[in-house]
Amino acid sequence: MIQFELEANDSNSRAGVLQTPHGTIYTPSFMPVGTLGTVKAMTSGEIKELGAEIILGNTYHLHLRPGDELVRKMGGLHQFMNWDGPILTDSGGFQIFSLAKLLELNEEGVFFRSHLDGIQKTLTPEISIAIQQNLGSTIMMCLDQCLKLPASRQEIECSIALTANWAQRSKEASVNGSGVSGEQALFGIVQGGGELDLREQSLEQMLEIGFDGYAIGGLSVGETKEEMYSVAHHITPKMPAEKPRYLMGVGDPKDLLEGIEAGVDMFDCVMPTRNARNGSLFTSRGKISIKQSRYKEDPAALDPDCACSTCKNYSRAYLRHLFKSNEILGMRLNTFHNLFFYLSLVKQAREAIKGKRYLKFKKAFLQKYQSGIEGD
Repeated sequence: MIQFELEANDSNSRAGVLQTPHGTIYTPSFMPVGTLGTVKAMTSGEIKELGAEIILGNTYHLHLRPGDELVRKMGGLHQFMNWDGPILTDSGGFQIFSLAKLLELNEEGVFFRSHLDGIQKTLTPEISIAIQQNLGSTIMMCLDQCLKLPASRQEIECSIALTANWAQRSKEASVNGSGVSGEQALFGIVQGGGELDLREQSLEQMLEIGFDGYAIGGLSVGETKEEMYSVAHHITPKMPAEKPRYLMGVGDPKDLLEGIEAGVDMFDCVMPTRNARNGSLFTSRGKISIKQSRYKEDPAALDPDCACSTCKNYSRAYLRHLFKSNEILGMRLNTFHNLFFYLSLVKQAREAIKGKRYLKFKKAFLQKYQSGIEGD
């Protein structure tokens, strides 16, 4: 299983060590998203070179293609993609609500049509766990209902009741199942929209069931930044101090720093990789849209303060040329840089927490970062 040890804290922010059967994770930690068993444009060796300690795989996508049974036959996701570090797999629920044609949702599960071929599929808590066991991930997630916000209080109350029911069934299925890995951890997910009392109620339900870690779901799905931060700062300190805390699908650099201040340990987001492929690059002085004509003859490094190989070896002019030419190398160099930026940010935050200077670090970083943000 997994074991979490708190190393240091600075107010609510925490630095910890998460021991897993596939390696050690030093928190706060950012997980690059490897939806289909690949962090887009990167090899597993490059992800390791960047300093990533854990990546995320997607249950919905891998179930549809190439199929979780095939992945199991190939020795599990670790062997299939040549990554020996920890992997967290989500439950597949969010993708059903965002990608697939939803046919029906009830207490039993979700009935939908695949976004690939329109074939009707069913996802229940038991099926989600069975898929994740076939994948052999280090950490599995319970199936939950993720509402798009804003939503009515009645809708949110129904959502947390369903999420609790599915969480109990997910835990029972995880104990009874047999997959590639017999040491998979399971995280419960706290829902509740922007209703703080319902967030507390959902957390109590998860604690009653009992999990190896706890996640905050249902954020960055339509609410304002202020609402998201309010939820994170309210509910995170109430989560068990001895268990890892995971904020799902969030977010930009400021979101990460707010989450860390609230006491979050783990993050994932497609933003660094997706933005990289679209020419939007993170720097210490804000975002750069490399497609803009101002960089056509710019010999400077993308970010003079960055130590990644992209910034050490290539100019803004060259990166713009690659992007405008639709060259694959441009996507690779951009992705390498953006992931380096995110992974460096959480490592700097960790050192600041250990040095009891987190708020000072956060303020200095944001002052510099927000001083130069461009419009794309």
